Amino acid sequence: MIPIYTVTALLITINWLVYVWAVNSGYVIEASLGYFINPLISILMGVIFLHEHLRTWQWIPIGMALLGVLFLTITYGRLPWIALSLAVSFSLYGLIKKTTPLNALYGLTLETSLLFLPALIYLIYADCIGQGAFLHMGYRADLLMAGAGLMTTIPLLLFTSAVQHMPLSLMGILQYINPTLQFLLGVLVYKESFTQARIVGFCIIWLALIILGVEGMLSRRKRVVVEA
Repeated sequence: MIPIYTVTALLITINWLVYVWAVNSGYVIEASLGYFINPLISILMGVIFLHEHLRTWQWIPIGMALLGVLFLTITYGRLPWIALSLAVSFSLYGLIKKTTPLNALYGLTLETSLLFLPALIYLIYADCIGQGAFLHMGYRADLLMAGAGLMTTIPLLLFTSAVQHMPLSLMGILQYINPTLQFLLGVLVYKESFTQARIVGFCIIWLALIILGVEGMLSRRKRVVVEA
């Protein structure tokens, strides 16, 4: 049991580190792209590893998402590694958590326990070389940093609870809320550059998500009618 939770702890650590670095380095929009792609990768992993079946109209948006990533790669002049790192790490985390034996609270407690000692060693090291922030920037900053921990832990706890009781395909659809809010923050609050090329790439992926959402809604309605 420890090995599998060590893997999930490493995956969520990678996800957190990349996300925190991206936000603090002015890549909020690209980080949001990662979480737009994440639901589609979750769906694909559900098909590959859990043998969940997709309907024809569910394959189309996955192909469109791949096209959108390819387009953004060409226009960026580089692979959008921040987005892909966030999407793949969190999708793998969700996939593995779906098969883990412990419930959400105990599983997350074990993961954070495994991360506690390495994190503590790093914080002590950072403090010794004069790069520590906690307890050095005033009580307001300390409260914000502590609050950031709660703002991270509570949604993750809810996610790990839900992922064990829902198909990854449905979980993927619900995850659209997160990247939408991130994208709006990047554009409206942090005023990050959003060029025409980025608009085209994002629109391809948004269209894919719309198709997937509409297809899922129509499919559920059809199923309810048949069962009735």
